[in-house]
Amino acid sequence: MILLCDGRMVCGCADPYGKRVLGDARTAGVSAIWTGDTASTLRREINAGGSKFCGDCGLKLPLKKDEPPPQRDLNVSSLPSRLYIECTAACNISCAQACCAPETGITRTRQAGMLDFELFRRVIDEAGPSLIRVDFFNYGEAFLHKRAIEMCEYIKSRFPHIYLYTSTNGLALTDEQARRLVHSGIDEVTFSIDGATAESYVKYRQRGDFDNVIRNLTTAVSEKRSAGRDVPFINWRYILFTHNDSDEEMARARQMASDIGVDRLCWELTDHPEDLFSRRFVPGTEVLAAIRREVWDDNNLGNAIPGATPRARIEVSGPVPGLPLIARAGRPVTVRTVVRNLSTRPFPAAASYGRRLVRLGAQLCARDGSLVNRDYERAWLPETLPPHASINVPMTLTAPSTKGRYNLKFDLVSEGIDWFEACGSETTMKSLVVI
Repeated sequence: MILLCDGRMVCGCADPYGKRVLGDARTAGVSAIWTGDTASTLRREINAGGSKFCGDCGLKLPLKKDEPPPQRDLNVSSLPSRLYIECTAACNISCAQACCAPETGITRTRQAGMLDFELFRRVIDEAGPSLIRVDFFNYGEAFLHKRAIEMCEYIKSRFPHIYLYTSTNGLALTDEQARRLVHSGIDEVTFSIDGATAESYVKYRQRGDFDNVIRNLTTAVSEKRSAGRDVPFINWRYILFTHNDSDEEMARARQMASDIGVDRLCWELTDHPEDLFSRRFVPGTEVLAAIRREVWDDNNLGNAIPGATPRARIEVSGPVPGLPLIARAGRPVTVRTVVRNLSTRPFPAAASYGRRLVRLGAQLCARDGSLVNRDYERAWLPETLPPHASINVPMTLTAPSTKGRYNLKFDLVSEGIDWFEACGSETTMKSLVVI
């Protein structure tokens, strides 16, 4: 659910004009809107196969022929677990042919003013205990709001369990604000910078200032490093267009991201504007296959900075070399593993917010390899694992209570983010016989 800057709440981020309104937070509580007639009717209609309420929503997925609509539990909790907050629909630049561009966009169809701070606080105070994640952006540039960073600080001070994420064009921040944002407690910040030169950058981010945004990105990264903080995780997201998708410019972006020290550089693919989107990287091409793991929507860990995508080799041995692991039903069994870091980034063994630390996981699979339990067992790394180093990680497993033959898939996991396998890291399979 999304809180628009005018106080209305809509059901999804693909609603720039505020047409699919669930309720108004200025006159009703979040719970009343979330469980109200409009939202409840929408859930029932979606379970029945579709709703006119959704209109032209770009998030809809068509059902295949004779495919029954997926069924979701209609008995929802009293409050949502995820919330988008739109500080303003106004923007300080004009992206080419974007619906939120000041000249032609949503500011002409709905209020583009600043979200009332007291309304924001009431919404967060009510919904905060149930929220798992807050996305602090929507249409417009969030940090045009003079109290935007204060809002981030409020969320994390009141409800530190919330994963707080924002995406920004980076141009509304001063040096002081960029540093303050780093210390706000926010978990993840994405800077949208589509190009590695000023000339290519402004072809889409019209009226943007490439030197300014790079300076603000660098300031945030430097402040994080000098303060010894592990958050926020700082992304550089780069939309590929015809004017910035050459090997030379992409290589320049890789080098800049590495030199600045950002945590992650990812490419984003789009199909608009019609006269600008990249024609090089289309499905089925070899060039797309070469960067697939570096694409934003492919996985949560892939990285276009050379060597920064997490990769590991896991060697597993049991009591008798060369034989399957053997255990009695429901009883513990210890395996020995050696984990080697094949990337250029360390694998952290601890994290201040309990996310992005790396642990060894064992996934329980059936004899045919099909997944039974993804979160079967975990083991802590004894210490942070530096690049290209190896470490012994003992793991004690509790055998399934049902006798038979199983497989154990060993992989590393960045907790709260993704398994390494998602970005192409190899896993290790070991047979388990339960007697």
